[in-house]
Amino acid sequence: MNPIKVAIIEDNYLLREGLTQLLNGTPGFKCVGALSDASDILFRIKRAAPDVILMDIDIPGKMNGLEATFCIKQAIPEVHIIMQTVFEDKTKIFQAIKSGASGYLIKNTPPAKLLEAIQDVVAGGSPMSPTIAYKALEMFRNAEMTIPLETPTTTKLSERQKQILECIISGKSYKMIADELFVSIDTVKFHIKNIYDILHIHSRHELVARFRK
Repeated sequence: MNPIKVAIIEDNYLLREGLTQLLNGTPGFKCVGALSDASDILFRIKRAAPDVILMDIDIPGKMNGLEATFCIKQAIPEVHIIMQTVFEDKTKIFQAIKSGASGYLIKNTPPAKLLEAIQDVVAGGSPMSPTIAYKALEMFRNAEMTIPLETPTTTKLSERQKQILECIISGKSYKMIADELFVSIDTVKFHIKNIYDILHIHSRHELVARFRK
């Protein structure tokens, strides 16, 4: 069986080297890249061709781990990304999921559990550290359910348009939507105009009134 190819994006040298040695020293795994930042990220990841990426959420530079995750998943949707972080913040958990991350682990995860998580994500799972999983469940349990009803009309919307529709219904501003989806405000306005046209709606108020429960 071919080894699972893993790329590491981590600015901490000692941690990065430790992960590299762990992967290369364990049968069934292979480190195909160890990066300290997200510069030229698509070129470097496409060249390394990993199955899984271990992504530090707080890497330095022009692009943080969340932005890098979104960028990579848009260009290479088949790659699995596991966020590694010292943060247990609910907002960052939500942002990581929205960016396309398949898993979320605390950096002090034991080596055996980390390797197990990599195998799990390749098999289609979504590994999370226990404390992260608890916070994620708590977050969704307490959140207002604002997902639009699936109707013949809304099925005509693209996935991006559905994301923006959900954001509008939850009361987010154009700037908040743009920041969350890593797009410009003009792009958000463009999608909203198209949503109005598809749904035959003329205002934000009318949109919210139709879908909010």
